[in-house]
Amino acid sequence: MSDQTDLANILEKNENTILAAWVEGQLAGASRQGVISAGELKESSRAFLSAFAKAVKSDYDEQLDGDAWEPLRAHLTALSRERVIQGFSPAETATFIFSLKKPLFDVLRKDFGKDSAGLVDELWKLTQTLDQLGLLTVEAYQATRQEIIERQQQELLDLTTPVVRLWDSIVALPLIGTLDSERTQVVMESLLDSIVENEAAIAIIDITGVPTVDTLVAQHLLKTVAAARLMGAECIISGIRPQIAQTIVHLGVDLGDVVTKATLAEALKVALKRVGLAVGKISALKQDN
Repeated sequence: MSDQTDLANILEKNENTILAAWVEGQLAGASRQGVISAGELKESSRAFLSAFAKAVKSDYDEQLDGDAWEPLRAHLTALSRERVIQGFSPAETATFIFSLKKPLFDVLRKDFGKDSAGLVDELWKLTQTLDQLGLLTVEAYQATRQEIIERQQQELLDLTTPVVRLWDSIVALPLIGTLDSERTQVVMESLLDSIVENEAAIAIIDITGVPTVDTLVAQHLLKTVAAARLMGAECIISGIRPQIAQTIVHLGVDLGDVVTKATLAEALKVALKRVGLAVGKISALKQDN
């Protein structure tokens, strides 16, 4: 290919024309107008087009394998991450690349003129390159979304496993929802940290908000109890409803010497008694004095 029809030269010579047509096409097809301003879109497009021209001039590889394509890959990864946060779909994100095809094809047709064979070859190579870049945006989008989902799941786990200090040396862990292996690890870590922080002697694990208790859930509870005992704290399990009690008996689960109570209030009474405290009416306390 001659210098006159070299893609890098074509991009450099027609940069303003390509950029204007590309931005106009993106704005015309935008379904989220207002999320990204026209100025931000133009600047992002200009930065991409500049990096694309440099990569093509250095190493025009439609597989994007060379080091020359690294700045462009980094640019698209950052753009995809922003689009995930802004609420764009994968298709809308990939359209950033695919909408560049028409402006580039238009300038290539003008530059190649009657050289139809050369034009076909150049269009095919350019199509492969842009398709690879479009796929890269989708992959970066999915990786970012997965990262965000995992972080939100972890944050949700942390929020649903709060350890509450009820009294000096008494803490409570109210559980809500299903107790699986991953969550058990979070529960155990939160409880053990709280035992150390509060110098707790009694830990109440309240399962009122746990919908069902099967063999696996019971095993997770026993592991948590055992871990707390290793830290010097005794555990009381509260929230044992009739249905759960029947299920535990039916499954043949042995809770050992773990104290169980129907309500958190009953568990707190036991905990207070074990640390030498009691809760009573003010009138009764006055009479004792």
